[in-house]
Amino acid sequence: MNLTTKQKQHLKGLAHNLKPVVQLGSNGLTEGVLAEIDNALSHHELIKVKVASGDRELKNAVVDAIVRETRAEKVQLIGHVLVLFRQSPEMKIAIPRAK
Repeated sequence: MNLTTKQKQHLKGLAHNLKPVVQLGSNGLTEGVLAEIDNALSHHELIKVKVASGDRELKNAVVDAIVRETRAEKVQLIGHVLVLFRQSPEMKIAIPRAK
């Protein structure tokens, strides 16, 4: 599922007041962290993940790995905060239709 610009704008607005539900620590991206992100996406659909890394290239690699492994859509990355969306079968969050 590729999100349109309008859909991403809608999701950014919904994510504005959210707090990060998962924070990557000094151990980086582990199987446990990926499982927690996957579980949070299944439950909430729209989440924030805090990726603490001083190196921009490493941070981007971690973000790409998270998106790939969780099959989620990257909505936004601002600083160290990543916003992810993955629609569940219940479709808890209604997004604008793609044209």
